[in-house]
Amino acid sequence: MAKFSDLITYFEDLARNHVSILHTDQENHFFRFEIDEMLSAHFRSDTNFIFLALEGYNYGFTDNNSDNLLKNRHGAFVLMDHISDLSDYATIHQKWDELEIIGDDIIAKIKSDKRNPLFPVIRDFKFDSITGDLILNEVAGGVGIRFTFTLTSPTPNDVDPEKWLPYGSGSV
Repeated sequence: MAKFSDLITYFEDLARNHVSILHTDQENHFFRFEIDEMLSAHFRSDTNFIFLALEGYNYGFTDNNSDNLLKNRHGAFVLMDHISDLSDYATIHQKWDELEIIGDDIIAKIKSDKRNPLFPVIRDFKFDSITGDLILNEVAGGVGIRFTFTLTSPTPNDVDPEKWLPYGSGSV
């Protein structure tokens, strides 16, 4: 099972390699934001549009009749552009259309990379879990789409005895 830092690296590489995003070390088009930051605040001074932002994930477990424990990590990424006139609905709708196409490109790339052994971080990506929600940051003129997803992977069921003191030897 891959780590969150691996997921960050993977999505940053997506932002570097998509021709509509083109993140570089000199021109930031990739960020680690949470959704509340994108919806309620002004963007950072080093923000360039279009950008891809990866949110943190939460997770839970599924117990398959006590035989196989699965970890379900629920995350999201956001594609965001900018407009200066929030009353220009035609432009807002055009931006959403453009971002949806980019989102589809990213999902197709993830689908292509899923079986590639070079990208184990997305091996457990569940495509039927993806949803997209149109978003608007009325404070800073951001127009975007938030894509949620789930990564479901097996997690160890076995207790590692080297990580536990024998009963009676700890301070409980």
